[in-house]
Amino acid sequence: MFEKVIIGVDGRPGGRDAIALAQQLAAPGARMTLAHVYASKAMLARGGGLAVSADRKYSEHMLKREREAASLQAELVAVIGPGVGHAMHELAEGRHADLLVVGSCHRGSVGRVLVGDDALATLHGAPCAVAITPAGYASQASELATVAVGDDGSPEGALALRAAIDLAAHFGGAVSAVSVIPLQSLPSDTSISADWTNTTERLIHDERERLARIPGVDGDAVYGEPGEELVRLSGNADLMVVGSRGFGPLGRLMNGSTSNYLARHVLCPLLVLPRPGSASPSP
Repeated sequence: MFEKVIIGVDGRPGGRDAIALAQQLAAPGARMTLAHVYASKAMLARGGGLAVSADRKYSEHMLKREREAASLQAELVAVIGPGVGHAMHELAEGRHADLLVVGSCHRGSVGRVLVGDDALATLHGAPCAVAITPAGYASQASELATVAVGDDGSPEGALALRAAIDLAAHFGGAVSAVSVIPLQSLPSDTSISADWTNTTERLIHDERERLARIPGVDGDAVYGEPGEELVRLSGNADLMVVGSRGFGPLGRLMNGSTSNYLARHVLCPLLVLPRPGSASPSP
């Protein structure tokens, strides 16, 4: 579970969805913060001081209203910064947060994740784990009975698997893991035209054996595109956990192609963990 949680809210349903998921992922007695980025430093520099002041008052009032509606014990922070993602990252770093939670774009259909630019900006380069909720989650949130995870045997996959196992244990749920073998996994010295089928089958067999040795995990290995296969798995899950595989410093969350695809298509809440090397998370 997470001890220091920052929740992005904007007075729209997506922020309430984020609050609902944060309450599930937060440890008992966790330090919760509701945050809203209300203006940019560039706006202030252009002489928009009066507008910024009005925006701040709206932000503070909105945050109080959202906290009261959720019956949540949380600190309220109205943030000004160069952009939503950057401002949230600075806030997370300053408060040593281990989780940022944001909602989908308000135009997303119920049960789907449709991220806007702000959510993607929060996802990329965050100093801690980031969770994204599907639209309508606040009204249909259920127990996290099935935690799905993508694990390909990499350090990032191992971190995601450990987090999934710990979360499932806390909620009394099950772990469903999948290792996806993409074409890029075939050895570069293998003749794909001649040995493609045998090589793929061997890789899938080895991955299935590896997952079968992990206690309490219902695992499978398949050939395909990682993003598409993980989205398919998410349709039968209450939470999807993946590691960050993009290039970047250790301890940072980098939304590579798979996490970026999941952020746009996953069918349940998505939890993306930063690259191994950071102090977070410890669910």
